Amino acid sequence: MLLALFLQAAAPETAFDAERAFAAAAQAEGQWTAFRRFAAADAVMFVPEPVNAQGWLKDRKDPPKSVRWWATDSYVACDGSMAVNSGGWTLPDGSGGYFSTIWRREAEGGWKWTLDHGDTLQKPRPVVPILQVRRAACGTKPAEIGVAPCPPADRCGHGRSADGSLVWEWASSPDRRRLSVQLWNGKQFEPVLQDEVRATQ
Repeated sequence: MLLALFLQAAAPETAFDAERAFAAAAQAEGQWTAFRRFAAADAVMFVPEPVNAQGWLKDRKDPPKSVRWWATDSYVACDGSMAVNSGGWTLPDGSGGYFSTIWRREAEGGWKWTLDHGDTLQKPRPVVPILQVRRAACGTKPAEIGVAPCPPADRCGHGRSADGSLVWEWASSPDRRRLSVQLWNGKQFEPVLQDEVRATQ
């Protein structure tokens, strides 16, 4: 009983808490070890093509030093079942960029990431003193939203929170990939995150 209460208390309460625990685990346990532990079974990551994360991470050895990352923004479904965190990252060599990670609250109450996306930047996004959190509007039923058709040469995916107030879709082709996230504002869906990465020539 005490162990169950301890584990429940130790579970991250928000997707931001999960992100922070994930980043700390990467430093303490190893980069790919942490990625495996926090990824859902159906998680997708881009390497740069989209792959099943658990399959790609299986038996992958941790680098000597892990990437460091921090969230600057969090977009949360009204019911708290899903969230998207975005922020910056740096490698030990000083290079860096941005990331966007979709998190899902699991049945037991913990969080798992289901999609990890990002790219390099000339300068990584700076650490912010206060995380910017935006929650979808509650009290009105979100409208149905269509999903753009996936071009024949692309690979695509999409999803939504349990209450439908946070939706996203991604597409990947040989020359670019994109991730878009929309949040229900009480009247309509509003784009809150648009990542687009073009292949370098």
